[in-house]
Amino acid sequence: MSQPSAQIEQTSSLGVLATLREGIRISPAIKDGIVVSALLAIVATAGKVIVPMAVQLTTDRGLFADGGVNVPLVLQLCAVAAVGLLLTSACTTWVNIRLFRAAEAGLAQLRVKAFRHVHDLSVLTQNTERRGALVSRVTSDVDTISMFVQWGGMMLLLSSLQIAAATVAMLVYSWQLTLVVWLAVAPMLILAPRAQRALSRAYGEVRERVGIMLGRISESVVGAQTIRAYGADERTQRRVDTAIDDHRRSAVRAQTLAAVAFSAGVLLSGLALAAVVVVGTMLGIGGEITVGGLLAFLFLVQLFVGPVQSATEVLNEMQNAVAGWRRVITVLHTPLDVTDPEHPAPAGPRGPAELRFQDVSFAYPGGERVLKDVTLTIESGARVAIVGETGSGKTTLAKLLTRMMDPAAGSVQLNGTDLRQLALSDLRDRVVMVPQEGFLFEGTIEENIAYGNKDRTRSVDVTEVLRTLGLDDWVASLPGGVGTEVGQRGEALSAGERQLVAIARAYLADADVLVLDEATSAVDPATEQRISTALARLTQGRTSVAIAHRLSTAESADMVVVVDAGRVVEVGRHDELAANDGVYARMHASWIVASA
Repeated sequence: MSQPSAQIEQTSSLGVLATLREGIRISPAIKDGIVVSALLAIVATAGKVIVPMAVQLTTDRGLFADGGVNVPLVLQLCAVAAVGLLLTSACTTWVNIRLFRAAEAGLAQLRVKAFRHVHDLSVLTQNTERRGALVSRVTSDVDTISMFVQWGGMMLLLSSLQIAAATVAMLVYSWQLTLVVWLAVAPMLILAPRAQRALSRAYGEVRERVGIMLGRISESVVGAQTIRAYGADERTQRRVDTAIDDHRRSAVRAQTLAAVAFSAGVLLSGLALAAVVVVGTMLGIGGEITVGGLLAFLFLVQLFVGPVQSATEVLNEMQNAVAGWRRVITVLHTPLDVTDPEHPAPAGPRGPAELRFQDVSFAYPGGERVLKDVTLTIESGARVAIVGETGSGKTTLAKLLTRMMDPAAGSVQLNGTDLRQLALSDLRDRVVMVPQEGFLFEGTIEENIAYGNKDRTRSVDVTEVLRTLGLDDWVASLPGGVGTEVGQRGEALSAGERQLVAIARAYLADADVLVLDEATSAVDPATEQRISTALARLTQGRTSVAIAHRLSTAESADMVVVVDAGRVVEVGRHDELAANDGVYARMHASWIVASA
């Protein structure tokens, strides 16, 4: 029996249009004010037709007028064209600003939703992907979307309108030449879907390679100390180099495809212009088009083929963005294993809570059961130590108590209520876990401790918290006191000192139940004494469950729970269990030998 767990897929199977529709649905702010923006874009595009019209009228009626050059008319037409260009420029600028604002608002929505969803994913789901690759989905992948929405999306809108406007204007001057232009670009239109699919696959691979590369680099930076300690520099460098090289090759393939498509567009555009010159000259000789009309048409051809030439570049950006969008969408579409109930049960009055495991079984995805029919009651206010060999299932019990994941069978209860029936916010207020390695954020000791204050309207005195826990002398010994910088991930402090900060943070959280996964790192006697004193004061008046790695924790607990091969095999006080010839007695004897 395996615990079902959602998997984060590499990429979505949605098509291009379906991906864009889903992306807009997730980030509706992208389309805010789109009607006004579209109207402005139409005005901006229509204004570009003014120049060809001015060229035709200036040539036919101004320069080749029957009575000679009509200078006043030429000046008037130039003035009209200048005003039209200014209006067009103003509308284009306004459209850009509106699209940028809408794009940023929509992408902000996407980032917030993606980060929120990543945090809501269970530990099991998060573990299906490297942390660096997961981070890349909601950072670099969103950035590729940003580049397209802000630049490529605008280009796509304006280019489409420009092609339409140029086509209508060309038909006014000559339907024959318009047909020539469309026949010249027809091969591109026919081959575009195939090129789009090839680019989509190529850029999908690029985004995957970026995720792998960032994961490898992140891993090597975080594990730099271990890498140096074991002399694994060359092996690590090879892994990073391989990831970078794989990304380079996939990026080159994608860019090569894009370059071929762009070159084809330039070639066909040049052929269209040449064909118009030849056919237009013949029509002019036959009197079917004037000199001014042919010059205007050549300007219109430039308006037409310009977007066609840039279409491949826009397609390049769009495929890159779609590939990134798909990867973000897969995160947002990954179902949550741990969710709020539709109708949460009341959490009940605050205070030390009773905990109960009722026929609980659990298995990690694809593995055997690590917990087997566990039934256990922990009385309110009790201090409980859970002990067992590595892999016995004791840490899994702690994760189920804090609902980082749910049991495959049975229930975990708080004061008789299944944890799955409680609102997650209520559960997080009532039950707090202090992990082996208390994660510290970059900043000061004071800021990290204050992080435990969930009620932001309540002011906290960190120095008073430290005094209550007996840690004021330790902080006073530090150069900066509570203002001491902890460094990235707390690396400026020792493992024991990080644990002290985590204990003080947990005190501020003011939970009813504390789940303590004791650090196994060796600490100096003074720090160990501080940890023991702080923990004793932290757990006072609360229900506490400690995953015990210290002999002293088991000896001072009200109840010791012994876990072996996924089952609770012994429950009792330390002195009772130590006197029996059981699993705990053998563990206790080993502890004594190891500490001697």
